Amino acid sequence: MESPMKQLILATHNTGKLAELRQMLANLGIEVMSATEAGVTQEPEETGETFKANALMKAQEIAKACGHWCVADDSGICIEALGGRPGVYTARWAGEGASDEQLIAYTLEQMKEVPEGKRGAQFVCCAALVSPDGESWVFEGIVEGKLATESRGVSRAKLPYDSVFIPEGYHLTFAEMDEALKHTMSHRGRAFQKLKTFLVSEEVFPQHQS
Repeated sequence: MESPMKQLILATHNTGKLAELRQMLANLGIEVMSATEAGVTQEPEETGETFKANALMKAQEIAKACGHWCVADDSGICIEALGGRPGVYTARWAGEGASDEQLIAYTLEQMKEVPEGKRGAQFVCCAALVSPDGESWVFEGIVEGKLATESRGVSRAKLPYDSVFIPEGYHLTFAEMDEALKHTMSHRGRAFQKLKTFLVSEEVFPQHQS
């Protein structure tokens, strides 16, 4: 394992993901920066056929560009009634450049004839951690649930599906939940909790002074 981590670059320009990761890792004494804040403006293409492949691709490219520890995630929603779609195309299946509102409207339109008992879905997140020398680790989080019939609650920007996803055992969508509750069960929360456990166990972060 390399020298202690002081900065962790999140290979995304998605402000919603950045805010979530900062909250999740707040007590580790690590400065979490976006790729933009690290001076990296490139946006790696997501050409992989799996969440894992896309996450690794993004983390490796940004780590190489900035020379820091880097984490990237690829996540999406897989809807049973649609054969697992949109999957890796979650952010763009309504068309390149579609807004959050357009993504939700398109998804609900695809599901308008699907009855309550057949609206099962799962959120999947793969988080890839890459060291400055290119060593990599991948952590996966999955949460089962179903799609609501309408948008409910207010999602963070760039996290539109939170307003239509109801996790198993709850009646609220992610967007209607308290952020702390959401983080304990969300796909991203589960993947990044595994990442956090790894960082603690491997002691790759500087000791936090309280």
